[in-house]
Amino acid sequence: MLMSSLGTSIANVALPTFAEVFHTHFHDVQGVVVTYLVAVTVLVVFAGRLGDRMGHRRLLLGGLSLYTAASLLCGMVSSLPWLLLARTLQGAGAAVMMALTMAFVAGTVPKERIGRAMGWLGTTSAIGTALGPSLGGLLIATLGWRAIFLVTVPLGLVTLVLAWCHLPSDDAHRHHAMTPLLDLSLLRDHRLAVGCVTNLLVTTVMIATLVVGPFYMSVGLGLATAGVGLAMSCGPVVSAITGFLAGHLVDRHGASRVGVLALVLMVIGAATLAAVPLRLGIVGYLLPLLVMTFGYATFQAANNTAVMAGVAAHGRGLVSGLLNLSRNLGLVIGASALGAVFAFGVGREDIAAAQPGAVATGMHLTFAVSAVLLSVALACAGLAMRKPR
Repeated sequence: MLMSSLGTSIANVALPTFAEVFHTHFHDVQGVVVTYLVAVTVLVVFAGRLGDRMGHRRLLLGGLSLYTAASLLCGMVSSLPWLLLARTLQGAGAAVMMALTMAFVAGTVPKERIGRAMGWLGTTSAIGTALGPSLGGLLIATLGWRAIFLVTVPLGLVTLVLAWCHLPSDDAHRHHAMTPLLDLSLLRDHRLAVGCVTNLLVTTVMIATLVVGPFYMSVGLGLATAGVGLAMSCGPVVSAITGFLAGHLVDRHGASRVGVLALVLMVIGAATLAAVPLRLGIVGYLLPLLVMTFGYATFQAANNTAVMAGVAAHGRGLVSGLLNLSRNLGLVIGASALGAVFAFGVGREDIAAAQPGAVATGMHLTFAVSAVLLSVALACAGLAMRKPR
């Protein structure tokens, strides 16, 4: 989870650099993020079901190997099209890791402690997200953009060795029944259906903070690359701390109740960002962003617990894949659609050359739309609480 989240966040902080290095516009370099997310989205359910059939351990080792090799390729390419291809391969490896990591957790942790386990999983993911902007900004400023990909190669090799030595055998996980690859009848379970819908809406909003944030802070507020990376890491640091605490709250008070309260916080944070004036500077941007991030980490622990608790062993990979599918559909929609909303609000394609006031207008419009999407997610979660299980 740390590696897959690092793969997303470490590239976002480099978007302005990619636009400069490859002499292109914002919409073109968005592909560095979008191709990774599309690969994850397309393959994550297939990876989960394939893991149920051929063994979680074997497939996870293969996914780790592919991710590591693709990271090396990302750091060696010399043109944007080749970088997009390498990022697609990297996303394929990440799809396997995302689908099967949660399945391993659900299969090895006692049910009464699964909230805490999901909280720790969220913390690990948030640490990767936190490392991405700060580490990426530092590496770009000192070693150049290639280093943001090459740094994950030794991490991948270490993870591969640890997985080989410590993951349990596949024997207990195999299931050879000829079930459909994507069994949509599972969505008749309202917990899974609501969990996937709210997950999609929430992640649609959260990726916008990674896409819009670097341009708002660098162009709107005038921060240097290293400063942008450091500022962007503040939210994931809060998320990393929150994940552990959120798991305890879920186990004590119930996933549904905690999830609704988390969404309320996210709506408040997004609505504040939609109105915060440019003159408040970085503090005015970060404070409501941290409120959103706290809510997001808490929501993830609650939602993952509600969906994964009680899933049969032979279906854990598939259900985990569906949950990750909804997450990554949200990431793709957010990176493209909310990125387009941001560009529309700015009023020009070359955002790096826009005026600070125009960038602030784009940011306000983006988070106004985000507040509406989060309100829909809150309504879905609230209605689901009233429906008996």
